[in-house]
Amino acid sequence: MKTFVLIFILISTLFAKVDYSVMSTEELLAMMGYVPAKNEKAFKNELSKRVQSMSAKEKKIYLKNLKKREK
Repeated sequence: MKTFVLIFILISTLFAKVDYSVMSTEELLAMMGYVPAKNEKAFKNELSKRVQSMSAKEKKIYLKNLKKREK
């Protein structure tokens, strides 16, 4: 199911401007590293707004994905 959601999101980003504020935190975390360059700034802004309200599990995933992106 997560794979389907990720694929759907990736395809939809190719054809439309994305409003990341309507996506769940889980969806945003799954998209880390797959956001087109033209949408990267908006994506990072929305994700940074949510960091403070993330659960411990979400923060763990966020930090793990953040480390992968920095490599």
